[in-house]
Amino acid sequence: MTWHAIFLCCCCMLHMLLLVTGSNSYPKNINIWPMPESVELGNKTVVISKDFNLKIDGTSKYKDKSGILKDGFTRLLDVVTSNNVIEYNFGKVDQSLILQGIHVVISSEDDRLQYGVDESYKLNINPKGNPNYAYIEAVTVYGALRALQTFSQLCHFNLNSRKLIVSQTPLTITDRPRFTYRGLLIDTARHYQPLPMIKKVIDSMAYAKLNVLHWHIVDEQSFPLEIPSFPKLWNGAYSRHERYTVAAAAEIVSYAQRRGINVLAELDVPGHARSWGVGYPALWPSKTCQEPLDVSNDFTFKLIDGVLSDFSKIFKYKFVHLGGDEVDTSCWVLTPRIRNWMKQKGLNESTAYEYFVLKAQKIALSHGYEVINWEETFNHFGNKLDKKTVVHNWLGGGVAEQVVKAGLRCIVSNQDKWYLDHLDNDWEMVYMNEPLVNITIPEQQKLVIGGEVCAWGERIDGSDIEQTIWPRAAAAAERLWTAPDKLAKNASDATSRISNFRCLLNQRGIAAAPLSVPGRAAPLEPGSCYFQ
Repeated sequence: MTWHAIFLCCCCMLHMLLLVTGSNSYPKNINIWPMPESVELGNKTVVISKDFNLKIDGTSKYKDKSGILKDGFTRLLDVVTSNNVIEYNFGKVDQSLILQGIHVVISSEDDRLQYGVDESYKLNINPKGNPNYAYIEAVTVYGALRALQTFSQLCHFNLNSRKLIVSQTPLTITDRPRFTYRGLLIDTARHYQPLPMIKKVIDSMAYAKLNVLHWHIVDEQSFPLEIPSFPKLWNGAYSRHERYTVAAAAEIVSYAQRRGINVLAELDVPGHARSWGVGYPALWPSKTCQEPLDVSNDFTFKLIDGVLSDFSKIFKYKFVHLGGDEVDTSCWVLTPRIRNWMKQKGLNESTAYEYFVLKAQKIALSHGYEVINWEETFNHFGNKLDKKTVVHNWLGGGVAEQVVKAGLRCIVSNQDKWYLDHLDNDWEMVYMNEPLVNITIPEQQKLVIGGEVCAWGERIDGSDIEQTIWPRAAAAAERLWTAPDKLAKNASDATSRISNFRCLLNQRGIAAAPLSVPGRAAPLEPGSCYFQ
C-alpha cells in the first residue's frame, strides 16, 4: 500500500466517523454549497416525517397556479430519499423533533423568470412556536426554489436510526446571490447533446444555484436547430438524428425555467457560421471561401432577422448572444464581389466587421433583445457598440476593468480560469478567479453582472459532459453566489465542502469527477468519494 493510499484510508475513516457515529455528530462547519450569506445553528436534531409535506401559507400572495413550487418540492423529496431506504417507525420520539413539512410564504405572485429576478430567501428549521415545520420566506418562487436546494443539502441519512434527519437545529439561514448572472455554457455544435443529457445538466446547475444556461447552439461545424423561417438551415446538422426541433428547444427552455434557470441562446456571427451555407450557399462569400457570412449580401441580414424572429418565440430571456469572436475577414478580401462592395462603401476589413456586428445588433434590438457580444467587438470598436451591449470577456484579464470604465456591462469567463474544456484549469484555479479584480469603484462593480464557466464541445459529448463540468463549475458557482466575506480565503479551506458537494452530485446521479485529478480523469486509486 502506498503512503498516499494509507493517508487517504486514515482520512476516510476519520470522515466516516464524523458522518455516521450519531445524530449530533456532524461537523460544526455545516456542509452547504454554495455558502449562504448567514447561518445560525442550534444543537438539536430533527427527524423527517414520512408524510413530509408542502404548505403554501395563507398569507402568501403566490398560489403556485403553475405548479413550479410543487414540482420543486417533489424534486426535493426525490433527491433526499433516493440514496437510502428510510425507516419511519418513530416509536417514542419527541414529537417536537419530528419535522412534518415546509411552510412557504412568497410575497410576489409573479412567476415570470427574467434577468434580475429576486432569488433571496430565509430558511428556518425547527423554530420556536411551531417546531414541526420548516419555514421559507422569499420574494419570488425562484428564491423559494433556492431555499429548497439548501434544505436538500441539510438532510442526512443517519445510519444508526435509519432515518432522514436535519442536525444543528434550530437553524436559520438568510441568503441571496452576489451576482445576478451565474452561467454555464454548453456547446451543441461541436458535438450534439441529446435532450435528456441537456436536462441532466440543467438539474445539476440548479443543485449549485447557477441560473443561466448559455446554449451555444450552432457553429461552423453544425447547425442542429430547426428555424421555421429558413427551414434549410438545419441541413447543416451532422445528421437527421442530431437535430433539435422548435418543440424540443421550447421544452429545454420550459424545463430550465421551472428550475429557475434562464436559457441564453447564441447565434455566433459573422464568423463560426460555415454550416449555415449548407442549406443556403448564398451566405458563403464563395464555394471555396465559406466564412465569415457574406457582409455584402442583403440576404445575410434578412436571414439573421428571420432567425432572431424565430428565436424570440422560443427564447424569452432578456438577452441574446450574437458572438462576434474570432472573425477572419480574409474571405471578404479574396472574393472580388465583396472586395468591390467594400470599396464602394468605403470599408476595409476592420470597418466591414464593425458594420456587420452593429447591423446584427440593430436587428436583435428590433426583436426586443439586449445583446451580448464576445470581447473582440469591444476590443475593436467598443465606443460604437450599442450602449445596452454586454461584453463577454474570455481572452484574458484586464478586459472587464476596461469594459466597465467605458460604461458597458460585462460577463467574466476568462479562459485561463473559467474554460472547463481546459482540463488543466483545476477547481482551485476556478474558485480563486475573482470577477471584480482591480474594479474598486462601486458604480463600476455593478456593471459586472456576473460570470460564466464554459464547456466548449470540441472534445465533449454525452459521454463526458458531466464530469467535464463538475465539480469545477461548483467552484465558480460559489464565487458567483456567495458574499465576498463568506468566501474561503484560500481554495484549500473549501476542500471539505466541495468534496462533500461532489459526492452529493454522484449520489444524485451526476457523474462529477474526482477533485484530485485534472479535468475529467478517473479516480487514481481505491478510496472514499470524500477524499478523491
